[in-house]
Amino acid sequence: MGFQKPFHRIYRPEVSNAIPGQGTNGYIVDKEYSKNPEHFIRSFMLLQEDILKLFEFIEPSDKNLKTHSFRIHELLMRMCIEVEANFKAILNENIFNPINKKRRLIPYDEWGMNQFKVVNKSHHLDAYTVEFPYWIGENRIRKPFESWKTNGSLTWYQAYNRTKHDRHLNFEEANFKNLLDAFSGLFVLLSSQFETNDFGTGMATLGLGFNTYFEGKFGIGQYLIINFPDDWKEEEKYDFNWIDLNEQKDRFEKFNYDHL
Repeated sequence: MGFQKPFHRIYRPEVSNAIPGQGTNGYIVDKEYSKNPEHFIRSFMLLQEDILKLFEFIEPSDKNLKTHSFRIHELLMRMCIEVEANFKAILNENIFNPINKKRRLIPYDEWGMNQFKVVNKSHHLDAYTVEFPYWIGENRIRKPFESWKTNGSLTWYQAYNRTKHDRHLNFEEANFKNLLDAFSGLFVLLSSQFETNDFGTGMATLGLGFNTYFEGKFGIGQYLIINFPDDWKEEEKYDFNWIDLNEQKDRFEKFNYDHL
C-alpha cells in the first residue's frame, strides 16, 4: 500500500494496481498542492527561450561543450538561481528544520546545496534522464543529478558557485556543458513536482496520440524529452482515488524531511 494523500510539490507514480480513471494526477493542478507554480514555470519558459536563442549561435553538439562566454555565464547564473528557488519552495512547503553541527537551526536564508540534497530522497532526482531532441554527437542525454547516487557533488552547480565568486579565475567553467546540465537540472526539478503540467492559460483540451519523429515524452516547455524514474518502490507510490479525495478539506500532507 502506498501513500493515501499526496505531498506538497512531490509528484510520484501511482501503485501498480491502481484503477484506471481514478484521476490520480489531478492533485498537481489543485491550488493547495503548491504556491504559485505558474511563476516557477514562467521563469523556466523564459530561460528556455534564451537557451533556444543561444542555439542559433552555438550548435547543440559534442564539439561545442567547452565553449564559454559572458552570455553563457549570465544564463548559468540565472539557471542556478532558479534551481535554488525550486529547492527552497519544496522544502518550505513541507516540514524541514535543518540543524548544523552545533545542533542549531539553520535559517532559511542560509539554506544551500548541503540542505537541498535531501530532496533527492523524496523526489528521486538522481533517476531522471533528460534528452535533447536536436544534437550532433553522443551527448544528447543528460542526468543532472546522477552524481547524488554516490553522494557526489553536482559539477554544474559547483561551476556556478566558482564563476559567481571569481568569474575571472574560473571563467572557462561557464561553458556550454555546465549550462545545459543546469538547464536539465531545472527541468528535472520542475518535472519532479509538476510532471508535464505547464499551468498554461485557456481551456484544458483532450490530448490525442500521434506518430512522432522523436521517441519519448516531451515535458514542460515541449522541447526537452523527459524520462521519469522507474525505481519507485510500491510503498513509496501514491495510492488514492483523487476523485474522492478531492472532496476532502485536508487532501494533502506535508513530507517530513526531519524524519529522514
